[in-house]
Amino acid sequence: MGIESPVHLLFLAAVALIVLGPKRLPELARALGKGMREFREALNGGASEEE
Repeated sequence: MGIESPVHLLFLAAVALIVLGPKRLPELARALGKGMREFREALNGGASEEE
């Protein structure tokens, strides 16, 4: 069982909105996106340096 249904995603989004509030949620999403982008760049940079 995982997050396979859109209903699960909506439930998680509602809980996050209640817990974090509408002001902190965009900041958290922005930080998460930036972290994922940096992680991908680090993986791609490491692969190109080995070649």
